[in-house]
Amino acid sequence: MNMISIEQELKNNAYPGRGIIIGKSADGTKAVTAYFIMGRSVNSRNRVFVEDGAGIRTQAFDPSKLVDPSLIIYAPVRVLGNKTIVTNGDQTDTIYEGMDRQMTFEQSLRSREFEPDGPNYTPRISGIMHLENGTYNYAMSILKSNNGNPESCNRYTFAYENPAAGEGHFIHTYMHDGNPLPSFEGEPKLISVPDDIDAFTELLWSSLNEDNKVSLFVRYIDIASGSCETRIVNKNHK
Repeated sequence: MNMISIEQELKNNAYPGRGIIIGKSADGTKAVTAYFIMGRSVNSRNRVFVEDGAGIRTQAFDPSKLVDPSLIIYAPVRVLGNKTIVTNGDQTDTIYEGMDRQMTFEQSLRSREFEPDGPNYTPRISGIMHLENGTYNYAMSILKSNNGNPESCNRYTFAYENPAAGEGHFIHTYMHDGNPLPSFEGEPKLISVPDDIDAFTELLWSSLNEDNKVSLFVRYIDIASGSCETRIVNKNHK
C-alpha cells in the first residue's frame, strides 16, 4: 500500500465526516491517535470536545441550540486499563463494556451496526489501541450499510500487530461530500506519523476544511511508561 499525505488527503476532501488515525511515532516510542469531527448542520457544528477522566466526550457549545443529541453527544475516547478506545459514536461504550467482560473488540461490536440516519446510514468507525509490557498493537473497524441498503450490515476489522515506526492508518466515515453521503470504501489509508504532537495537531487542524471542521483530539502515549500527552482543538471556544 502506498503511503499518502494526510495533509493533501484532508485538503482535497471538503467532507470526510469523522475520522480516526492510529499509528506509531517516527521514533517508535509513542502510540498515536487522533479523532476529528466535522459538521454540515447547525446541530452538528454546535459541539466541542471536553476532557472526561482519561477520555473525552462531546458536548453542546450552545445548549440552547441543541436539537437532537442522539448521534452527536457521546464519548469518542475511553480508556480501559491498558486499552484506549476511539470511535465516532456511542459504540465507545459498547466496546468498553464488552471488553470489560472479556469479549474481543470484534465481538463487542457484533451488537451494533451503522447509524440509523438514512439515507446516509453513516458508518460506525472504531479503533482500539493495546499497550502491554512495552509492546503495542491496534485494530480498526467499520460497520457500514451494504452500498446504502440498510437491510445488510457489512463488518470489517483491520488489525495491526507490531506496527512500524512512523506509520499510521486513517479511516473516515464518508468518501466525500454528497447527498446522500457515500460511505468510506476500502482499507484504512496508510499515512506517516511524526514525533511532535504539536506539529501533528497543527497539520491536521489546518488541513481540515475551514467551514466544516468542528473539533480535533490528538494523543501520544509513551509505549514504555503509558504516560500520555493530549491536545484538543475546538473551533467553537469562548
